[in-house]
Amino acid sequence: MAGIHGDEDEGGGQLYVVATPIGNLEDITLRALKVLAGVDLVAAEDTRVTARLLDHHGIRTRLVSAREHNELKAAAGIVRALRAGRSVALVSDAGTPAVSDPGAQIVAAVRDAGMRVVPVPGPNAAVAALSAAGLADEGFVFCGFLPPRAAARRKALEALRGESRVLVFYEAPHRILDAVDDLAEVLGRARRVLVARELTKLFESLHASALGAAGAWLRADANRQRGEFVLVIEGAPAPAAAAGEADMGRVLGPLLAALPLAQAVRLACEITGARRNAVYELALRLKPAAKP
Repeated sequence: MAGIHGDEDEGGGQLYVVATPIGNLEDITLRALKVLAGVDLVAAEDTRVTARLLDHHGIRTRLVSAREHNELKAAAGIVRALRAGRSVALVSDAGTPAVSDPGAQIVAAVRDAGMRVVPVPGPNAAVAALSAAGLADEGFVFCGFLPPRAAARRKALEALRGESRVLVFYEAPHRILDAVDDLAEVLGRARRVLVARELTKLFESLHASALGAAGAWLRADANRQRGEFVLVIEGAPAPAAAAGEADMGRVLGPLLAALPLAQAVRLACEITGARRNAVYELALRLKPAAKP
């Protein structure tokens, strides 16, 4: 396959790890299309999903299954194909394979067999959400999906409580409320969060608020609980800043519950002597947004 990797490729026997759209079928690179059209096989998480993508772009490459539950068997078949000189593209249903998606075992098996692995970068839900959050100046930690059970989820979050970098999680619709509630309880209600839902799809929404307000926003409309989620959460503040913010939050919380925002801010400033700008910013984060 000439030109896919930049210069002349070395022939067959290569595995291309290809990122595909996370929603909008137009979000695919020219190089990804060239690879998908030029390889001998496309190994797909769900062949029906990938068939729609290939049909949309007029590509007729043969599809084989490489799902989570048959990944080891699929890996053996892919290694055999590569050894026979055939080229294979590995894709998941959306985004980048092997990143909270099947594919890591296949890549490992191909590497162990001494075959070449070629990444073909492109769409990624975590990075897309980060780009719209405005929170990642100091770096981020990609955490993937939280454990589904409450006790394990809280234990995982306790280990992240002091992390100063931005935290990025994926979450499923049937667990989003429990996850957001536990995040607020363990990490702190005042931390900023971006709730990104159905990225690049028809009903995409991005909502920024304090963690403590995110659950109420989700519960206010059942439609907000549908789809796939990315949660981008600001890192832990420095100890002194965290203590000061916690004290101010204890003053502001009851005031915001009983009064309009502006009046609550004015009274909090009078009580604490804090500067209005800092109090107002915290109040905006703690007060649930009136609009979606």
